[in-house]
Amino acid sequence: MAAFLLDSLEKTKVVNPVAKRLVDSYDAVFADLDGVVYEGGKAIEHAIESLATLQDEGVQLGYVTNNSSRKPETIADQIAGYGIAVAPAQVVSSGQTGVELLKTLVPTGSKVLVVGGEGLRTYTQAGGFELVEDSTAKPDAVIQGFSPDVSWKHLSEAAYSIQNGAKWVTTNQDWTIPQERGIAPGNGTLVSAVHTAVGQLPLVAGKPEVAIFETAKNRFDSKRPLFVGDRIDTDILGANRAGIDSVLVLTGISQAKELLATKEDSHPTFVIADLRELLTPYVEPKKTKFGYSLRSAEVELLGNKVRVVSGEPKSLDVLRCACAVIWNSGTPIHALDVEASIYE
Repeated sequence: MAAFLLDSLEKTKVVNPVAKRLVDSYDAVFADLDGVVYEGGKAIEHAIESLATLQDEGVQLGYVTNNSSRKPETIADQIAGYGIAVAPAQVVSSGQTGVELLKTLVPTGSKVLVVGGEGLRTYTQAGGFELVEDSTAKPDAVIQGFSPDVSWKHLSEAAYSIQNGAKWVTTNQDWTIPQERGIAPGNGTLVSAVHTAVGQLPLVAGKPEVAIFETAKNRFDSKRPLFVGDRIDTDILGANRAGIDSVLVLTGISQAKELLATKEDSHPTFVIADLRELLTPYVEPKKTKFGYSLRSAEVELLGNKVRVVSGEPKSLDVLRCACAVIWNSGTPIHALDVEASIYE
């Protein structure tokens, strides 16, 4: 479906040089990385050139990621390798926010067991904590983040430490990570394993919690940022909780079916096919007698049936209209008969 939406965008561009572009009402753009800028080691189509245009125009760009396994320098180098200049300070990692949370729980200089990658170890050490290797060192806290090298041994040492009274912080609880070959298990699966052993939940630094958004706003001194993400359960929910306008881009995890079924607290402010649409005016669907219309697309609610009246069912315009119909219907989606062609 995402591929069709990209083609649809080409056909439905708004040509109006006077109208404001989507991005023009904001003083910064914060973008998630996995599923927005890149997928594994591959840049997502149209992402780099769109971000480069914004940066050339002087728009502040921040990269806000739940992935704490790598250092900001490493992430900046990867993005720069695709053809856009990026400074490490532009990368806001949940690992950095996680260390900020650690400082509210244990004194600087405390022993901390790190379960995660090089990035998280670097953040923790730079925060003034003493790194220990296992539970026998009696750590005061555990900080957990994703790394492909995390094993049963690491999770077990974390569980032993927490059972002995160590405070527990995790960088994120993302269940999945988009990779070039498909969707892989994320840090949430590893956190769940420890949770099963210890019977308690960690303090979470990353999206959808507000802390990482506050870190980003403070770093860029931004009063009105726009957040771009590909996940409804972390990016969009988190931005909404933080009072930040949100953009769901359909190049990553969340797609039409999940979008249509979102609860009010997870509705994105905007829905786009790819990052080119940040540089064009955003057109909202208009209310009609029985539904909503947008350009040649129209979707109606008749009784409990959500039906496409006109337009290509898998187009972005139809999807936006269908969202407006369902979200404003006052009826839970499970009680509606939604035309399957919209989301299949």
